[in-house]
Amino acid sequence: MDNGIAQLIKTVARKRLLFLPHAVKQMSRPERMISAQEVRRVVLRGEIVEDYPEDARGHSCLIVGQGDEGRLIHVVCAPKLQYLAVITAYLPKASEWGQDFKTRRQK
Repeated sequence: MDNGIAQLIKTVARKRLLFLPHAVKQMSRPERMISAQEVRRVVLRGEIVEDYPEDARGHSCLIVGQGDEGRLIHVVCAPKLQYLAVITAYLPKASEWGQDFKTRRQK
């Protein structure tokens, strides 16, 4: 995994997080209720599990980390010059991910 993108994410996340409309919608679903603080914790302390250098929105990646009460959260984000664009955040489903929630299950 490209360590450069990980450092860039942390640097711009410390400046500002910009939550795109899709992220706000997904985070505010009643069964999720993911806070901005949880997303910040995930991007600053989590682990990149998928890297999307050719994404149409710009280089982005999927990060897994712990939110409140130890629940695992996935965050897809894209670093920009002055902020981190949070594309989406959700609670990964065990049916779609391996036990570590880092590896997608084969369909």
